[in-house]
Amino acid sequence: MYNHILIAADGSDNSLRAAGEAVQLAQLNPQATVEVLFVADPDKIKDEVLQSHNHDEIQYHRQEKVQPILDTFRHVGIEPKLTTVNGEPGATIVDYAHKHNVDLIVIGSRGLNSLQELVLGSVSHKVIKRAHCPVLIVK
Repeated sequence: MYNHILIAADGSDNSLRAAGEAVQLAQLNPQATVEVLFVADPDKIKDEVLQSHNHDEIQYHRQEKVQPILDTFRHVGIEPKLTTVNGEPGATIVDYAHKHNVDLIVIGSRGLNSLQELVLGSVSHKVIKRAHCPVLIVK
């Protein structure tokens, strides 16, 4: 049974669908710890800074992105832990999961086509290649 479930969340519809699947798994084990991980990508931080007046506003907008995901868990009585870290998403998710003894990573798939994935790579592909624990990719 999964005792520590990590949901990689960026506020997208894909991560919201992933949270829905994670809720179902978490409900199977009332002792499970559920953690929502938001990775602030350095490539996107510049845009956040330019669109915000201060650090508190950046934090507010990040919280706003993941709030529906947190609410998905709270709706069924599960209180998730929210963690925000900086880094390249794929590697950072795997590193975090490894250092914090995560039993399962749940992540949404963006649905890139084969050419896009070949050229750009995808976060979910990077995670599944490097993770030391099971990974559930939700389409």
